[in-house]
Parts: sequence; C-alpha cells; structure tokens
Amino acid sequence: MQRLLIATHNQAKVHELKEFLSDLPIELVSLSDIGIDKDVVEDGKTYEENAKKKALFFAQLTGLPAIADDGGIEIAALNGEPGIKSKRWLGYGATDEELQAHMVKVARKLPDDNRHASFVLVLTLALPDGRVWSSDGRVEGIIAKKPFKKYFRGFPFRLYFYLPDIKKYYHEKDLSPAEMKKYNHRFKAVKKLKPIIRRELKS
Repeated sequence: MQRLLIATHNQAKVHELKEFLSDLPIELVSLSDIGIDKDVVEDGKTYEENAKKKALFFAQLTGLPAIADDGGIEIAALNGEPGIKSKRWLGYGATDEELQAHMVKVARKLPDDNRHASFVLVLTLALPDGRVWSSDGRVEGIIAKKPFKKYFRGFPFRLYFYLPDIKKYYHEKDLSPAEMKKYNHRFKAVKKLKPIIRRELKS
C-alpha cells in the first residue's frame, strides 16, 4: 500500500488530516510515526511558500510523498495580523498557553463593530522528484469576547473563533462531525487536493 507522509509535528493537525484523508486506500504516517524529529524554518513570505518548503523538504528527506500546510488567523481590526506570523505573534515560537493568554487581551480590546476574522490555510502535496501541488481553504467568523470552555491543544486561536451563522465555536467539542467538515478550513483544502492525491498516488 502506498504511504503518504503528514509532514508536521503538530499532533492536532495530524489527527485532522488523518481523519479527512481516511477514505483513501493509502497508509497515512506522521513524522513521529517514522521517527523524524527534524523541523523546517518557516521563513517564507506566504503560506504557500512555507507549505511547499515543508512538504518538499520531508518528501526528499524520506523518499515518500508528503503533505504539509501553513496557515494563520487574520484579524480584520488588526490589519490582517497575525496572519503568517500566527505561531510567532509574540516575537518567538510561543506555546499554546502563551498565545491563548495573549488572545485574552486581544479579545477584550477589539471593537464590537469589527471583530471579523478568517482562518486561512494552504496545503501542499510534494513528491520526492520535486513536483508540487497546492490548494487553499478559508473560514470566516468573529473573535468572541470569551473563549470556548474546553481547551483545544494544537489550535490555540480556535478557542476564540466563533461562527455567527450557526452560533457555535470553531471547536471539535462544539461542532457536529458534519459541521466540522463544512466549516473546517483544512478540510476545504484537503477536498480540493484529494483528486490530485488519488491521481499521483494511484489510490
């Protein structure tokens, strides 16, 4: 069976991608599954540059087709910040807890009439021979004044991301499985890329 490497150390991302790709007849493996602890410096100027860099690096390192993504939260009142800097919004690679503590302050200061935000993501499939394909996903919502009650390890910003259309938080404990797929920005990107994965991996 063909293997596809999920090129991330974020176990929450691994969980989502394995679930969203579970209908394909391929073996999905993560970096930890095959004992790789190396990482890639995400110094690209766009989500796509970072996603391609990661996918290509690990595809060529392992000889396996690999997928990787890069994304962020864009807050309208902050001119789209933190965007591509989401992981390093505080000036360094902050922990989930530090980012959540920062979001407490942000949520309090945002104006009531401009709390719009977007999650944006680019997902890339790379083959060891250097060929790459990318897709994108987006979900629109607002920054809530208070966080969802349950912690969501790996996705610190989702605690504050609220979907007004359905009056629910963007959180796996608040959304039904069907809603999680409908609104999930990573699922949207996976759905677009899946035909290419099928074709290239002949799955």
